[in-house]
Amino acid sequence: MPSIFIIPAAHGWNFLRSAEQNGSWTVRKLQTLEEAVPLLAATDDFVLGLPVSAVLAQRFRLPSVDPTEFPEMIRIQVEKLLPFAADEVTTDFELIEQNESESVVSAVAIRNEQLAEVAAPLLEHGYIPRQVTVYAAQRASTYAPKGNALLIYPEGEVLVYAMTENGKLSLARAIERNGDQLQLELPQLRLSAELQGIDASSPNVLLDETCYELRETVEGILTSSTEIVGIELPPAPVKLNLLPESWRRRRVQLTRQVEWQKRLVWIGGAYVGIVVLLFAYLALLRFQIGQLDRRIAHDAPGTEFVRATEARWKALAPAIDPHYYPVEILQHLFESLPSADVRITAYNQSARQISVDGEANTAALAYNFIDKIKKNPDLRIFQFDMAAPRILPNNHAQFRLEGKPK
Repeated sequence: MPSIFIIPAAHGWNFLRSAEQNGSWTVRKLQTLEEAVPLLAATDDFVLGLPVSAVLAQRFRLPSVDPTEFPEMIRIQVEKLLPFAADEVTTDFELIEQNESESVVSAVAIRNEQLAEVAAPLLEHGYIPRQVTVYAAQRASTYAPKGNALLIYPEGEVLVYAMTENGKLSLARAIERNGDQLQLELPQLRLSAELQGIDASSPNVLLDETCYELRETVEGILTSSTEIVGIELPPAPVKLNLLPESWRRRRVQLTRQVEWQKRLVWIGGAYVGIVVLLFAYLALLRFQIGQLDRRIAHDAPGTEFVRATEARWKALAPAIDPHYYPVEILQHLFESLPSADVRITAYNQSARQISVDGEANTAALAYNFIDKIKKNPDLRIFQFDMAAPRILPNNHAQFRLEGKPK
């Protein structure tokens, strides 16, 4: 159900809004529709009820045919009553009763130009109702959903006389609001209803609470008791919808625009959120980097001491580490000789390098020698490399090994 109804009142309009928290309804009186503009939002789903004076309400008897043919039949009937082209008028109907031979329908029509004039304050600000109906039909559906009823209530400076059947509007007239005029008009209106086939002999008479002073007059004229009714909170739903097709299309466009605006706002918010998170992350990284820099600066003296000590130990290693002793190294080199066919002819050692010259009967033996050296666990503190052996005239292979501490 819509959350907002705008309906005509005795002096202006009533603005009905549902409270989402507890489901109650609030009523705000407006002098003009312009006052409703600041109370609405682009996303509001509202119903506009029209006064009887703005529409033509007519009761028709039609042959019982396919219900899909009713709109065209009613359009033809309305065209006979109004001097306007079909595209200048919006019509709708409700089924009052139906049997095998005929159907009784309640038809309502309004000229689009007049509807635009009534709703101009809303349209100028882009507020298009979801449904445009007739307030008399809303009251009938609320208070007299079954049987025949007579509604009397004020709209503007006039009184509305509305006959209803099974909650559908059958006959509606506007008369002046005074007792003498009621004495004259009510009997004639009852006669008009009877001539149209409406049983007006004993209807349920519903008098608006703002017309309480007319209760005795109405009961005296109609010789029946009246029931006092107030504002419907909310009005019962009705089928009648006089929203022009052009308004429907425009409303769909506006709804889509609002949806896209919401999406863009969400996308923009998400983008801003990501940017904020990114800046926060960068700030956190800068803070952490600053902390690391301070720690590095704090530990720099100790780190420098460790580096200097390591450098000194590396410099002293050849003198104090047995693995660097020439005798130990030569011993391990001779242990790695694959056979007597490989001979060491020269050995040189400095603080940072070892060179070994030798001769093997074949190049394969030279390669076998370097392979065994690399696998010797006592020589793994050195990184040994050997260039391709030089082949001598006697087919022996002359080689040179170079080793550096790892």
